[in-house]
Amino acid sequence: MAAITHSLHTSTVTFRIPTRPSYRFTPTHKLIITASSTSNKPISGRRLIAAVIGGGPAGSSAAEALASGGVETYLFERSPSGAKPCGGAIPLCMLDEFSIPPELVDRKVTHMKIISPSNLTVDFGKTLKSHEYISMLRREVLDSYLRSRAESKGVILLKALVTKLDVPTSPNQPYIIHYTVNNRIKYLPVDVVVGADGANSRVAKSIHAGDYACAIAYQERIKLPDDKMEYYQNLAEMYVGDDVSPDFYGWVFPKCDHVAVGTGTVCSKPNIKRYQQGIRSRVLPKIAGGKVIKVEAHPIPEHPRPVRVRGRVALVGDAAGYVTKCSGEGIYFAAKSGRMCGEAIVKASEGGHRMIGESDLKREYLKQWDSKYITTFRFLDLLQHVFYGNNAAREALVELCGDEYVQRMTFESYLYKKLANGNRWEDLKMVSGTIGSLIRCKLVGKEMESFDKSVLAKFV
Repeated sequence: MAAITHSLHTSTVTFRIPTRPSYRFTPTHKLIITASSTSNKPISGRRLIAAVIGGGPAGSSAAEALASGGVETYLFERSPSGAKPCGGAIPLCMLDEFSIPPELVDRKVTHMKIISPSNLTVDFGKTLKSHEYISMLRREVLDSYLRSRAESKGVILLKALVTKLDVPTSPNQPYIIHYTVNNRIKYLPVDVVVGADGANSRVAKSIHAGDYACAIAYQERIKLPDDKMEYYQNLAEMYVGDDVSPDFYGWVFPKCDHVAVGTGTVCSKPNIKRYQQGIRSRVLPKIAGGKVIKVEAHPIPEHPRPVRVRGRVALVGDAAGYVTKCSGEGIYFAAKSGRMCGEAIVKASEGGHRMIGESDLKREYLKQWDSKYITTFRFLDLLQHVFYGNNAAREALVELCGDEYVQRMTFESYLYKKLANGNRWEDLKMVSGTIGSLIRCKLVGKEMESFDKSVLAKFV
């Protein structure tokens, strides 16, 4: 046991020094510290102290960046062995950008099928190159690795539940973290707080960051017979329709020795189990004989919070609301926001030697993030409103996804997180095709609704 006291601290924090991981880590992103224009006062006799609340990809990435840049960093994670219910898909660029070892990847998805309400099926992966794929992994594996790597950089990992954050009443006072370890209440004074504690963020509540709409994701992990699992060797499926979700999609994603079958909704959360039954019914022949080995549910933010920085507190990942609509992607944006926030604090504090303020976080973190990604979030929000509102629009979405140009533009943007180089003529055709699909499918939808359902059933 070791007791660490600090000139900033009003109490002594006692904890066990964590042992370093025995396995090797690949070289990670090199952090270059450049001086920023600041009038912040130097810190004498110590370094800037930061607490990161939440040990998922956002929190671990923030903590790693902070410690690598010279900031004394504490990472709080209440349940290191837990696993967030998550599809587990990450883009190809994340493997290199965040030095994710290939052995963490369970499956390399090279084929994707999108199935419409009428069971029209489109193969959505025809434009992938031989070296391109979507990585599927388990969150418990990824999260554990990122936390261990952060520890190897000097982060102090505390397995503890944060119960309260005391916000200072003056700029010179510390934030006080209240947390419990083995049913004992402890306190930690810090200079800066990074809230990476998910959609129900306690940190966000403490700084009155405002509310946002949340979806609920529900997922079952199902172990399949070998012949059924072979079908999902490198295949992921996405189902749309009122039966699986009124405003999102259902999925079947392959893992190491099982599949994840799930769905989500924001507008009809009390009926989530009914929609889960809907996706199970749609895929029943493909999962017959499977055994449910785990059931998971979790809130997913629908848009960024009204406030993401206040005082010396910054929100990242789900706590900030960084999950894209339409696709529901969150892992990459969580890790990216965490790293950007950590690097921003390091830069503003000149390697942990100066105090920082709200203006520093807004300038170095929030402004940079919004300029890079806010347009993407707004565009995907628009797409969700257009294509997920009713079954006719969903039919149009699936029809549109059959176009190879649409597939190429979609995958290049997703895999590499940058706008693909398009062709103006093809772009015009794509817009024209989108409008045509919407008009045609809405007309078809109206005609279908006019038929007697008992008559239609004879043709299904």
